[in-house]
Amino acid sequence: MLRIIFFLLLAAGSIVSTNAQKTRKPAPQAFNAAARPKNLSDSALLELVQKQTFRYFWDFAHPVSGMARERSNATFGYGDEVVTTGGTGFGVMAVIVAAERGWISRDTAARHLRKLVNFLWKADAFHGVYPHWLDGGTGKVIRFSRKDDGGDLVETSFLMQGLLCVRQYFNQNNEAESDIRNKINWIWSEMEWDWYTRGGEEVLYWHWSPNNGWAMNFPLRGYNEALITYVLAAGAERYPVDAKVYHRGWAQSNFFKNGKEFYGYRLPLGFDFGGPLFFAHYSFVGLDPRGLKDRYADYWEQNKNHTLVNRAYCVENPKGWKGFGPQSWGLTASDNHRGYGAHSPSEDLGVITPTAALSSFPYTPEYSMQALRYFYDTLGDKIWSEYGFVDAFNETEGWYAKSHLAIDQGPIIVMIENYRTGLLWNLFMSCPEVQHGLKKLGFESPKLK
Repeated sequence: MLRIIFFLLLAAGSIVSTNAQKTRKPAPQAFNAAARPKNLSDSALLELVQKQTFRYFWDFAHPVSGMARERSNATFGYGDEVVTTGGTGFGVMAVIVAAERGWISRDTAARHLRKLVNFLWKADAFHGVYPHWLDGGTGKVIRFSRKDDGGDLVETSFLMQGLLCVRQYFNQNNEAESDIRNKINWIWSEMEWDWYTRGGEEVLYWHWSPNNGWAMNFPLRGYNEALITYVLAAGAERYPVDAKVYHRGWAQSNFFKNGKEFYGYRLPLGFDFGGPLFFAHYSFVGLDPRGLKDRYADYWEQNKNHTLVNRAYCVENPKGWKGFGPQSWGLTASDNHRGYGAHSPSEDLGVITPTAALSSFPYTPEYSMQALRYFYDTLGDKIWSEYGFVDAFNETEGWYAKSHLAIDQGPIIVMIENYRTGLLWNLFMSCPEVQHGLKKLGFESPKLK
């Protein structure tokens, strides 16, 4: 939720532009959306959506670093060199899917990822934690807001979630894959999670900067997208945090526990009506919520009911927006006709964001397929592109985004794959560090050994 504050600042022009744009992004390819294949089976359509969306992380990757660009357009003063830490975490998981499904060869995927981790090995980090944005050509920090020019613990957690899956998948005994694993282990071991307790407080902090210290002052208290941060921090070997940081920090806020029903669905945690749907996605591209429980919640119940509440609100459509209904639903953070917003039932501007319903396939497969069919079959001429679906649309306003965002595109590929095969869930939950972190914090899961 806190990242939305930064995007709103961004939209208001608070972000400085980058240095000279040394590496031009590729020009958008001519693409005839009307020529998209018709009458596909459900399975073939899922495959097409995953494969087409993957092009964002492959064709559009930064040519020097291989990292994911923040977005496909240049609004808000972004330069062509800006790459995103968290979006790259989702992107490397997409590369695993591509290799597993044969869209690219395993060797080709390994070469790409080796370049990427070698870049990260040399890039700016702050007590082992990467900034939100890097210059994709030089590895130097690009500030995200006026005082956010240092480590971003949450974005780095999303990155590490992906890199640990890469380490588990690329397990062959050859030079490229061995180097990938070694570099990821080095990056992982150097992360000083305990530094981000701000001198031993019983909570993690989102940011630290050598220029601005703790001035951002965002303690990570739940419930939001940052559960993964506490699991990884607890599971670290060299610089871990104690379990009390989770129980007395993350689990202590006035918007952590809920327990109320909305549209007949009980929400154990979080804001009324659940907040934006990325809460059910970002930590759970790797964390398997099936049977995942702690003293506070059953996370399958949490995520499924959050999704069902979000959809039920769109079906009710209390504001009377054009297009909202059983076939068109999904409110989460994305671009909109005014700039950018954290869309939810509590902040409804009539904007549907495809990643919301599509990344929820594991939780609501029938309803997500209804949405996918509408997005593709009915609105495809307006929202289907060379990188999959555009970021968002508002039929009431007649507005259809031209943009794509890494943090929205990545979960579509990964969560559809988790629905189809459980691939990324299986890889991430097999990590010894993840197993240790979950046990330390008091979680139970069928995946814990």
